[in-house]
Amino acid sequence: MTDHYAVLGLASDAVLADIKKAFRQQAALHHPDRNSAPEAPARFRAVQAAYEVLSDTDRRQAYDDNRRRNLLDDPLQTASEIWQNYFKTML
Repeated sequence: MTDHYAVLGLASDAVLADIKKAFRQQAALHHPDRNSAPEAPARFRAVQAAYEVLSDTDRRQAYDDNRRRNLLDDPLQTASEIWQNYFKTML
């Protein structure tokens, strides 16, 4: 599952204005007409897909619900990742 928030570089509590701003920045950065890198078209499509989901209220709600469910599918892995991130910030 693609993390649309990570694609746009946002936190999960971002408001629509932040989503639009991040989309414009990422789209300009990865647009194939401006960026000749081989991965630019794929990255641009990922940015577009993320914006389509996060800018629509109903689709975003469904995405967030599914994202929360997936976090709980493997609680041991989720807990491990949380602790690892916590200790990285502490050390």
